[in-house]
Amino acid sequence: MALIQYLTQIEFDFDALAQLPAHCARIGIRRPLIVTDTGVRAAGVLQPVQDMLGSMSCAVYDGTPPNPTEAAVRAATALYQQEKCDGLIAVGGGSAIDCAKGVAIAATHPGPLKTYATIEGGSPKITDAVAPLIAVPTTAGTGSEVARGAIVIVDDGRKLGFHSWSLMPKAAICDPALTLGLPPQLTAATGMDAIAHCMEVFMAPAFNPPADGIALEGLRRDWAFIERATRDGSDREARLNMMAASIHGAMGFQKGLGCVHSLSHSLGGVDPRLHHGTLNAVFLPAVIRFNAGAESVQKEERLARMAQAMDLKKDADVAQAVHDMTARLGLPTGLAAMGVTPEQFDAVITHAQRDHCHQTNPRIASAADYRAMLTASM
Repeated sequence: MALIQYLTQIEFDFDALAQLPAHCARIGIRRPLIVTDTGVRAAGVLQPVQDMLGSMSCAVYDGTPPNPTEAAVRAATALYQQEKCDGLIAVGGGSAIDCAKGVAIAATHPGPLKTYATIEGGSPKITDAVAPLIAVPTTAGTGSEVARGAIVIVDDGRKLGFHSWSLMPKAAICDPALTLGLPPQLTAATGMDAIAHCMEVFMAPAFNPPADGIALEGLRRDWAFIERATRDGSDREARLNMMAASIHGAMGFQKGLGCVHSLSHSLGGVDPRLHHGTLNAVFLPAVIRFNAGAESVQKEERLARMAQAMDLKKDADVAQAVHDMTARLGLPTGLAAMGVTPEQFDAVITHAQRDHCHQTNPRIASAADYRAMLTASM
């Protein structure tokens, strides 16, 4: 039986940030910890959030790394407890939001973070005692602001998923103005992350027609506007549609993702310097070609329907179109250009087969299948 559940309160528009104080009052957050990173602070994006909070007493943790770690979660949790905070405001991309979700668990639940990881059977252990969270995204890609999950590299080096409806942010303040001027490469990489989300959600075999529709519309918007947003960071229409596409991708997560994310989670754990969205863009063509042979993909004409959303011909080579888009955006189109070597494959494959996204791909990949996809992505 399919579970179809949408719960988040979303403020979406230019100047949506003005609604932040009202949501703090509604949720009962009086002394928040703001979780962000040094890049957001340096770009001047943190200051408008602090200004909007006015005289409200708040602490700031800006040590979130590009791929959030358990060590960062511990440091932020220590500050949360030291400052006697009663809630969290995540300001940034998926890394800051996922780090804040880790703090929401760690500040209210005992034991190491891996205890609560999905593949460790930890999801039922995450209770509604989690610290309340408001998410303020400053990129358009991950969609973590409207998702029930987080990805964190735990102390043993694994990049694990944490999933619970209790982790859903109590509010998502989605203000496209906060993404104006985002650097071109980051715009492209996060935008391709959202495209990967929409495509993998749509190809996942679970029965969830609302998620399918949401994913296709997200793909349509992202594909139509990602080049404009990358070329001109001040294009308000493009930024609006990119943020919408990011939300669409994550709203469909409950249907499942697939091998793109199994591989990017795993490789991102092996080498945390690699950007998740860029990895997704590189892996997408090989995974699309692998999935083309799945019965569910063929029966539902998934590739043709994605091609239509991308304004391509029905029989277009969708995988090649993704590769070509990645190239036009100026992103790497192969793992070798990112410094990945075949010597890393064994570790990547081992962790990919244990990833929570592995089982929701339309075809269950063997070790040999993963190796072939890695090789094709070099």
